[in-house]
Amino acid sequence: MKNFALIGAAGYIAERHMKAIKDTGNNLISALDRNDSVGKIDNYFPYADFFTEFERFDRHIDKLKRAGTSLDYMSICSPNYLHDSHIRFSMRHGADAICEKPLVLNPWNIEGLQQAEHQTGRKVFNILQLRLHPSIMALKEKIEKSPVDKIFDIDLTYITARGHWYFASWKAVDEKSGGIPTNIGIHFFDMLIWIFGDVVKNTVHVLEPQRAAGYLELKKARVRWFLSVDFNVMPEEIKASGKRTYRTLEINKEIFEFSEGFTDLHTESYKNILSHKGFGLEQARPSIELVYNIRNNKPAGLTGDYHPFVLKKVPYHPFYPQK
Repeated sequence: MKNFALIGAAGYIAERHMKAIKDTGNNLISALDRNDSVGKIDNYFPYADFFTEFERFDRHIDKLKRAGTSLDYMSICSPNYLHDSHIRFSMRHGADAICEKPLVLNPWNIEGLQQAEHQTGRKVFNILQLRLHPSIMALKEKIEKSPVDKIFDIDLTYITARGHWYFASWKAVDEKSGGIPTNIGIHFFDMLIWIFGDVVKNTVHVLEPQRAAGYLELKKARVRWFLSVDFNVMPEEIKASGKRTYRTLEINKEIFEFSEGFTDLHTESYKNILSHKGFGLEQARPSIELVYNIRNNKPAGLTGDYHPFVLKKVPYHPFYPQK
C-alpha cells in the first residue's frame, strides 16, 4: 500500500483521483485545498488529514516524514498555474508527482522539472487519460497501419458550456489557466499529436476568452479545430436535448465515436503509474509546446481553411470581449 497526498481536493477532478487511489488499493493520508467544501473525501478516505493552509499542510507532511511515515505520491489537482510549484514541492518531500493536465503552462518549465527529477531522484507523471481510451488506442493502431503517405482530414469540435461563474474564476485568466486552448483543449491536442504525429503548421483563426479555433497540420493529418465554453454555439439539436457538452471528431467525413468509456480512465492511469508505465515529462512536452504557441500566436482571422463553427454568432454578454 502506497501513501498519497492530494493538493486541490475541492476541485471537480479531485474525486476521480481519490477514487483511483482507493481502487488501486492505496491510502490518502493528507489533502489540501483553500476551499473547505471537501465532504466527498468521506466517500473514500474519511480519516485523511485535511488542511486549508499550505503552510500547515507543508508542516504536517514534514512531521509525518520525521515520524517515519513516508509519502510515496503527491496527486496535484490545483489550478494550472500552480502545477509547476506543487510538482517541485512534492519532489522536495520525496514523493513522485501525479499531475493533472496541463502539466505546466510554459515549455521551459519542463526543463526545470527535468533538473528537479535529476536532483531529487523522483519522477513526474502527467494524467493523459485519452491515450488509455480503448477506442482511441484502436484508432492509433489503425492510423499506424495506414499508408505512410496518407493524410487524414479532421474536424475537432468541443463545446463544454460554462456558466457566468467561469469568467469570475482563475480559469478565465490566461496567465493562470492558459486560456481556452490549454484549459479545455490540451487533452485533445495531446491525443491528436500522439496519433497523427508532430505539428508541421499551426494557424490560429480565433482566440477569445470564450472560444478559440484554428488549423493544424500534423505529420499525417490536417485538423480544423474549434473549442468553446459558450452554450450559444451548441448545435440546436444538442440545446434541445438539454445537454451542455458537445464533442465530435470527424475523420475523413466520418464521425469517430468516443463519447463513452471515460469512467475509469483515471484508475487506469494510476495502475500504469504504479506499474512504472506512466506518461512522463517528454510525453507531455508536444502538447504543452503547441498550446503555448497557440496562445502566443496572433489570430489570422477568417482566412484559409477554418472551422465552420467560427461563423456562429455570439450574443452580447458583458464578460465577452466584443470584436
